[in-house]
Amino acid sequence: MPSALVLIADGTEEMEFTITYDTLVRAGVKCTSALITPSEQSGSNESGPKYAQGSRGIRIVPDITQSQLDASSVEEYDAIVIPGGAKGAETLSRSPLVQSLVRNFYEKGKYVGMICAGSLAAKTSQLPRQPLTSHPSVKEDLDKDFEYRDDSVVVSGKLVTSRGPGTTFPFAFALVEGLCGVEKRKEVIDPMVFPSGTAL
Repeated sequence: MPSALVLIADGTEEMEFTITYDTLVRAGVKCTSALITPSEQSGSNESGPKYAQGSRGIRIVPDITQSQLDASSVEEYDAIVIPGGAKGAETLSRSPLVQSLVRNFYEKGKYVGMICAGSLAAKTSQLPRQPLTSHPSVKEDLDKDFEYRDDSVVVSGKLVTSRGPGTTFPFAFALVEGLCGVEKRKEVIDPMVFPSGTAL
C-alpha cells in the first residue's frame, strides 16, 4: 500500500489539505498528517494545542507532530504533500525540517506534491530548475528559478504542483495516478459524481 506524508500548519488552506488527504485515502494510500510549527516555536509549544487552525478557522487534528519526524522519515513514505494557504505555506516553506524532507523525498525519486503557495517550498528547498506552478500571488517568487506555467496541474517527473483550492481535485488525482496508476484514478473519480464536462 502506498503511503503519503501530508503536512499541515496554522494557516494551511483547509480545502487543499482535506481534499488531497481524503482523495488519497479513497485510492488506498495510507496517509499521515504532520503538524509543523514555526521554527521560532519549535520545542516551545509541544505541550500546547495539538491542532492546526486553518486559513478559514477550521481546526484540524493531525496524526503526528514535527517532533516525530526527522531526516529518516523519508524511508516511511512514498510521497510528501505541501498544501498552501499564505500563513501555512510560509511556515512550511521556511521550516528547515520541511526543506530537508522535501530534498530527501525528491532525491530519492519519491513524489513531492505542492499546491498554491506551498510551491514556495520548491524554492526554499533548492530543488533544481524545472516546470512548476503555484497560486498567482507567489508567481514572482518562483518564475526566475523555475519554468513557471499557468496550467492547473504541472507534473515534472515526481514533482507535482498546482494552483489553489479550485485545482485541488485535479492535483489530488495526479498524485493518485502517480502512486496507484491510471485505473485507480478512474476508480476514485467515478463515484464522486463530478458534473459532466468537469476538467479533471
